[in-house]
Amino acid sequence: MSKVIFLIKEALVSLRRNILIVTGAVLAVFISLSLAFGALVVNEVLRVNTVAWQQGVHVIAFLNDEDQNQVPSGAHATLQTQVEQWEEVLSVGYVSKSEAWLEFQEIFANREELLDIDPTILPASLRIELVDIAFHESVRFRLEQQQQVVRQVATAADSIEQLQNLSNVLNVLGLGMAIVLGLSAVVLIANTIRLAIYARRDEVAIMKLVGASNWFVRVPFLLEGLIEGLVGAALAVFAVWLGSTNLARAGEGFVLFRLDVSEQWFLRWGLLFLVFGALAGVIGSMLGLSRYLRDADGTGPDVPTGF
Repeated sequence: MSKVIFLIKEALVSLRRNILIVTGAVLAVFISLSLAFGALVVNEVLRVNTVAWQQGVHVIAFLNDEDQNQVPSGAHATLQTQVEQWEEVLSVGYVSKSEAWLEFQEIFANREELLDIDPTILPASLRIELVDIAFHESVRFRLEQQQQVVRQVATAADSIEQLQNLSNVLNVLGLGMAIVLGLSAVVLIANTIRLAIYARRDEVAIMKLVGASNWFVRVPFLLEGLIEGLVGAALAVFAVWLGSTNLARAGEGFVLFRLDVSEQWFLRWGLLFLVFGALAGVIGSMLGLSRYLRDADGTGPDVPTGF
């Protein structure tokens, strides 16, 4: 137990003595992981909105007026019943001409010049939700064959597919950025530990002369790297969480786009980044120590011998 306390004290003393170097390492980890974590948050926001839009109305069929242009009475109800039986369709909602006018008034309530129109020109429509958005082309084709009843078919599927493609690209870029920046953090911590060893080279040499094992020498520096990586990661997670929370509050008035990320997502990824920061610090310390200890032994790679 006394050895453990001694090693922890040595690590804390080293951190205090090399405060400028340690601060630089913490800031390097903070910047690297903030960029990587921020990229993941942006990708999650895009994913959440893409999923939300996929669960809404996918296809809208605007209908010709009944009892006009050879459209018989009851044609709208007949088409709705027919579409509801298609296996690609999850649900169908009917919006009458009067409901379309009320919807139009609500959407353009702040633009009075657009409300000065004849309400009868607004068509009735079928609002269709699909089982899978991949079926939008086939459903659109089948609706367009109903030329007597269907005036026009509109779909947001193309935009959603573009968002899916963008989300996939961001997934790859986010993963690549996390790997590159994580490796950068490891290298920076390794260099920091090398500087710390150089500053304490006489002390380390004396410890080796009196018989200290390589792992006894290593542990304070490993703890130092772990603390640097953990503190940098914690600052990165907190900064990204704070920025995301403020952005979500600013975007509360947006109806079509959400800027918030769930607390469960933040907790899960935040813990992973803390673990990654700690591991990056330990790995960086081991890299920084390995060459020095080999040179000090003059025998090449050392073998752990325990305390």
